This record gives sequence, C-alpha cells and structure tokens, in this order.
Amino acid sequence: MRLQRGLRKWAVTVTAASVAALGLVAGQSTAANAAVGCDVTYSANSWTSSPGQGGFTASITLKNTGDPVTSWSLAFDYPTTGQKYTPTGWGANWSQSGTRVTGTNMPYNGSLSTGGSVSIGFNGTWTGSNPNPTSFSVNGTTCGGGNPTTPSVVTSASSVAVNEGGTATFTAKLSSAPSANVTVTTTRASGDTDLSVSSGGSLTFTPSNWNTAQTVTLAAAQDSDTTAGTASFTVGGTGVTPATVSATEVDDDAVVEQAIIVTPASVTVPEGATATYTVRLAAAPTSNVTVTSTAGSGDTNITVSSGASLTFTPSNWNTPQTVTLAASEDSDTANGTRPITVASTGLTSKTVTATEADNDGGSTPGGHVENPYSGATGYVNPDWKAKAQAEPGGSAVANTSTAVWLDRIAAIAGSSSAMGLRAHLDAAVQQDAANGSAPLTVQFVIYDLPNRDCSALASNGELLVAENGLNRYKTEYIDPIAAIMSDPAYANLRIVTIIEPDSLPNLVTNLSFAKCAEANSTGAYVDGVRYALNKLHAITNVYTYIDAAHHAWIGWDSNFNPSVNVFYNTVAGATAGVDSVDGFIVNTANYSATTEPYFTINSTVNGTSVRQSNWVDWNYYVDETTFATALRSALISKGFRQGLGMLIDTSRNGWGGTARPSGPSTSTNVNDFVNQSRIDRRIHPGNWCNQSGAGLGARPTANVPAGFDAYVWIKPPGESDGASTDIPNDEGKKFDRMCDPTYEGNDLNKHNKSGALPGAPLSGRWFSAQFQELLRNAYPPVN
Repeated sequence: MRLQRGLRKWAVTVTAASVAALGLVAGQSTAANAAVGCDVTYSANSWTSSPGQGGFTASITLKNTGDPVTSWSLAFDYPTTGQKYTPTGWGANWSQSGTRVTGTNMPYNGSLSTGGSVSIGFNGTWTGSNPNPTSFSVNGTTCGGGNPTTPSVVTSASSVAVNEGGTATFTAKLSSAPSANVTVTTTRASGDTDLSVSSGGSLTFTPSNWNTAQTVTLAAAQDSDTTAGTASFTVGGTGVTPATVSATEVDDDAVVEQAIIVTPASVTVPEGATATYTVRLAAAPTSNVTVTSTAGSGDTNITVSSGASLTFTPSNWNTPQTVTLAASEDSDTANGTRPITVASTGLTSKTVTATEADNDGGSTPGGHVENPYSGATGYVNPDWKAKAQAEPGGSAVANTSTAVWLDRIAAIAGSSSAMGLRAHLDAAVQQDAANGSAPLTVQFVIYDLPNRDCSALASNGELLVAENGLNRYKTEYIDPIAAIMSDPAYANLRIVTIIEPDSLPNLVTNLSFAKCAEANSTGAYVDGVRYALNKLHAITNVYTYIDAAHHAWIGWDSNFNPSVNVFYNTVAGATAGVDSVDGFIVNTANYSATTEPYFTINSTVNGTSVRQSNWVDWNYYVDETTFATALRSALISKGFRQGLGMLIDTSRNGWGGTARPSGPSTSTNVNDFVNQSRIDRRIHPGNWCNQSGAGLGARPTANVPAGFDAYVWIKPPGESDGASTDIPNDEGKKFDRMCDPTYEGNDLNKHNKSGALPGAPLSGRWFSAQFQELLRNAYPPVN
C-alpha cells in the first residue's frame, strides 16, 4: 500500500521530428480498399550518463488522417546501431531487430477513427549519438519523407491591452524543436504607432530551449488624443510559422467602458457553509471603482457574507478580490438557487449563479459538489480509532479522519476483527446524524487490480491477470462495491474513492518488470481503472480521485509527460470521459514533503543548481505542492476540466522531531546544502517502506492552496507498508527487501540503505513502533 520509486534521470535535452504522410495501406483487420493516412510525431528526451553514451525517452504520437483502422503496426529504423530499445515502453508491444524498431497496438488502442490518435513510447539507450529516425511506416507502407515539421511560434495571448503610458507583456515559445538556433522577432505590422515593442523584440530559441517561454513587452506612448488605438504585431522569423498578437491601447484621456471579470460564473454553496468567487477589472480605470455584489430573487438562504462592496483602484484593478457566499441551515430538502448581480456604475454587470447543496435529503440528496471536502467533516474509522487510542498519546489524533483500504475482496464483507464496507457506511451515517448540519466525507481506497503492485512485492494482491483476474476484479470486487455505495441509505454521504494506487504510473516507469509488462500488454490496468470509474462515477454522491504517484517517482520530464498521457488516455476512454474523475491524488502512502520550506528547485549554491545534487538528481520538483500544481496544469492542458482538484496525502510526511532543520544550510557545497536544508530526512527519496524518522504531517483540511481540494490522511498512520521479514499469508503479499532495515538497496535508490523500521508486520497490519515514531516526529507537533 505505497508507491514505487522514481527512475533516476540525468540532465535532459529535447529534440523532435514529425512525419506526415498519406496513402497507407490498411492492416489485416481493415478493409482492403480503405484509404488510410497518418501523421507521426517523434520526440526524444535525451540525457548523458557518461561521455559518449546515455539514455532517452521516445514519445510518439500516431494520428490517423484516413479511414478508420482496427489495428496498426508502426516501424522505423534508427540511424545508428548504438540506439537501443531497453525494453521499457508503453502503449504498444515494442521490439527491435538490428536498427529496426516495431510497435504494434495493444488490445485497447488498436482502433483509430478518422482523426483519432494514440500516444505511445519507450525508454532506450544510445552510444555515440542519438539522432531521430527519418522515416516511418504503418502496416508496411512508408509514411513519408521524414522532414521535420516547421516549428510554429506559440504566444501566451492573441491580444493584449496596454495602458497609455504603460506596458503589457506576453510570452513566446516554439511548438517543436528547431534543427538549429532560430531568431524570433516581434514587429508592428500595422496600426497605431503609439504602440511599440519595448523589449524582447528579438528572441533566440535553440534546439534545447525551444519550449521555454520568453517575454515580449509592448508599450503605449502617452498622447493627448481620445482614441483607443489598436495595432497588429507579427511574431516570427526565418524557418518558423509566425503568430499574430493584436494590441489595444487603453486610453486615459477619455471615458472607456471597463469590463468586470468574475470567476467562476456559478458556485455551489454547501448548506451551513460558504463558497467564494473572485472579481477584478479587465483594464485600469482612471479613478477608483466600486463593484457591488447583490443577491437577487431566489433561495433566500443564500446570502453575500463578505465582499459585497469592493474597491478597485488604478493600481490594483487587475488583482482578484474575493466575495464569500453563505448558505444558512434550513429544514427543507431543496437545492435552491439565487442569482448574484456583480455591478458598478458605467460597467456591464455580470451574474453569478449560486446553488445551495442541501444536506437534509429529499428528492436530490447527496448532490455532487465541486469539492467534497469543502464545508464537510471527515469520517473517523472506529477500527483505526480504537488502535490509535490504545497507543500512549494516541488519543490526541484518534479522532482524525483516515481512509479505509479495500485491499481484497474479503474486505468488502469484513470479518470479526475488521469492519466491512457496509458497516463503515452505516457508521458514517450515524456520525453524520450526530454531526449537526455539516455534510460528512468518508474515504475508501479502491485497491485490488490484477497484478497489483507489479514492480514490488510488499503489497502484491490476490488477483492475477493470467488467472482471470480482470474479470474477477470487475464482478467480485468493483460490482459489489458499487452496489453497496449506491444504496439510497448512504445518499447523503460524500463518498470519496481513491482509485488504484501503484497502477497507472507503473505503465510508464516499470515495464521491465514482468507483471507490469503483462498488465500493460493485456490492458488490465487501463481496463480495470476505466471499469471502476464507470461504475463509481455513475453514483451521484461518489467522488473519484486517480492516484498520480509523487514527485520522486514521475517528477523527471521523461516520466512526467508520458504519465500525463497515460492518465488522459485511460480516463478519456471511460464512458463519461474526463468528467469521470473529480481529481488526482499525490503522495498516497508515501513520505514526500508537502513543501520544502528552505530551498526550491530554482535554488543555487555557489552557482550550482540544486538539481545537480545527489538528492534531487536532476528532478524538476523537490516537494509535492510544486509537483501537484504542475501536474494539474498539464492535465488541464491535456483536456481535463478546469475544476480538477488535487489531494495530497499528508499522513506521514511531517518530518518533525529533533532532526528537522530550522533553516537553510550555509554550506557552499550543493550536496551538503540540500542534505542539511531538506526536511524530508529519508536516506534516499526512493525509499518507501516504514521509514525511520518520519512523522505525522498536516492534519486533514480543506483550507489549502488554490487548485487543491484538501490535505488528507489516506494511509492510516500505524498501518505497516510491508513486512521486515518473510511472513506466510493468504493475501498474496510478499517479502520486499526494501522493507528490510539491513538491506543495502538497489539501482533505484542508488544502493542506499532502505531506511525501514525493524519488526514490521504485513502491509496493512498495525505496527505500534511505527505509530509511536510518527507521533513523536509529528509536524505540526501533536499537543
């Protein structure tokens, strides 16, 4: 019940090639007269491990531009004999003979409709050099000549407003890597000559920095006219497709109508709690502007609690200010609505639609809200509470909400020593009734995929792909869970499900393990996760969060982007597509710090980046907050909804106690600086089992940064990650040496000690020594 280790990566550079072609012949299962076309894009992230050799991750997108196909086989030749598939890949069955690499479709992604595409790839090694392949074929027919696609200039905005006498900025980058350095210039093509380029008029993009956004600043000269002039700027250069940015001068010599910007336009307000939206102006006013929020006709239980009158000045006009809405307790069962008018004299008003999330039942009980943790209290597992209370000092945290792990089929019914799913839900209903007006959130970990925990041993499961495991997962595990959760008796609960830790990220990083490769080639993980989403998302008051590993697993760009692709392709294939999930969770059952307070990924020591330290090891993240924020942004850019919420499991990442540093190190050696500054005191960030020195982290709360839904305790403190020695059992759990404190480590943790506590029982069993360790090193401390 924990996540695997991240793969070690070195400094990364990026190259790309794209091939477009028409006239492919169909595969065996496609009609002989089908007119098939394709577009293939290949990019390689390369790193150097020693002079003249290194590794790479190849990311490939195959797009069908012709008739639909039901199977495909992609082939290409590497230019050198030193380029090798490792083998570790995803999305296809890969093989290599000589310089030829072949990838055939998986059972779940062979069908490509017209315009459909599939993202695939693999890890490899190179000796000498790592040039891109120049020709591709699909189903035996050459795709094209292999000429690189002309990069396009990508700007952060297509239009900007520039205050008269002031400046405004936008950023530019390229859509793909150029073959050589490219100079991109910004010039005024037409329009008001008062608008000009102030800085960034000439930008240089190289084959390695092409994806790094650079800033262009536009200026509007002060004049005496009353015209809000416009101009068109061309952003381009030789060898690239240009972009156009239009600029509008915000004239300060005339009264120009300002727009009000409200985000979001609709909010859900839990009964007995609050919700917010923000207000700002679209452009700078010439004098102070007062914006009011007024409740209209509708549900009078919804009121403006604070921020009813906001003042914007010529200097703070673009800073969002918050309006808080409240929904008072009532006895009805309606989810009423009320419009909120946001207005100011001379401006165009906006309307926010507020909907009450009723907690009294009725015809639409348990309505689905944006954030299931907002305004809610958490379910306290009686089984865990009793164990925590029995520990010295444990009563201080025994009433904390923790998740219930359904880690085998038998856990659904429960036993004489452990409550089952229905018993927990019945207890949650009782806690909800005694809880007053606030809703109650209860959390369950869905954790029984066939070939579970495929790259390790401690949490191996009962189901195997080769033994009808996927069918049993659906009919004996997911179906009974969904049937119980859909019982109307539980309709007022907010049921949060954490979907399959140790699963999808393994399809990116650990396909060299036989069980992972089998889960990938059969589609068992993807099919299983989709099935769980289809069944659980259909229940209105059930919330689904996909496990997304942690920064020390997929924080390297060679793992990050492929993981985003796997997450998207898996969820998009569910019945409701990306709407099947409410969010993603990071750090499940792991120990990575929520925030490293004394250094960031941008810190340098004596001119050396902390990325070069042994601890960071060229990762792009040092903690879960920065990782989860970047992951959320990438997922939304890929196609997930804007309201996507993130969770962080903080149950064991506090790292307090006497070993916690009180400030940044003063060392001028980058390794010493990082080791003395980091609050995460593990021997290596890849260590995951019953870690010595760990402490309880932030208590569960919905008072979290924007983009996050909550900090949660998903791994119940005191439950073991795995046994220190081999313990026979009937749960499929094996002995993993990373749980052995005498183990000297492996390639994944650079042969460091495991850092595990001795005397640990099987994963999920109570481990008193671990609970005491976590209590002793809690941060914030336990009072």
